[in-house]
Amino acid sequence: MKRPLANKTESAAEIEKRRAREKKAAEIVAALKKLYPQAKTILRHANPWELYVAVALSAQTTDKKVNEVTDRLFQKYKTLDDYVKADPEEFDREIKSVNFHPIKAKSILKAAKMVKEVFGGEVPRTMEALRSIPFVGRKTANVIQSQAFGISEGIAVDTHVKRLSRRWGLTDETDPDKIERDLMAILPKEEWPHFNVRVINYGRDYCPARPHRHEACPLSRFG
Repeated sequence: MKRPLANKTESAAEIEKRRAREKKAAEIVAALKKLYPQAKTILRHANPWELYVAVALSAQTTDKKVNEVTDRLFQKYKTLDDYVKADPEEFDREIKSVNFHPIKAKSILKAAKMVKEVFGGEVPRTMEALRSIPFVGRKTANVIQSQAFGISEGIAVDTHVKRLSRRWGLTDETDPDKIERDLMAILPKEEWPHFNVRVINYGRDYCPARPHRHEACPLSRFG
């Protein structure tokens, strides 16, 4: 599948810039593939609903901490109905070690009822339907679509993707939606589901936001 067509009103300079970014993006993707042949989220889950719960918990919380919480949580709450019937205060205590747990607890339980009542007990697949669920913005919807259903409507832009895409010169934007559009224009569509996961892993393992020896990062040659 091909990337979106370029804007027909692009100037010669803009076309040259986009083509240079396409070339650089292809080199970055190839390098990331060598580091991470398997592009799967490290958030542990057994089904789309559990992925939603894990992603909802991950806001402002490390994936490692989320996995620690869900290892216990998913043993106790095994089905969607378990969440629908959950006692709010008890559920909040179950996830108290993640940041903003009161808000997340309320949103997850509200989402469980919505998935059951509105979507027949199945997490929806479309971007529009996903974004109607509490705690699901475009980034989260992209993650659920790609990781749970193998669907590519866009590229999830989190803090790692935003920071490293700018560092590598793949975008000049700061708004996540605009960054996503820039990346979609230069990355082949078959790479969209995998780019986010590989960049997250790379940012976590080699090139974090905190001070470090950037020149030692495997992809430092790109910026």
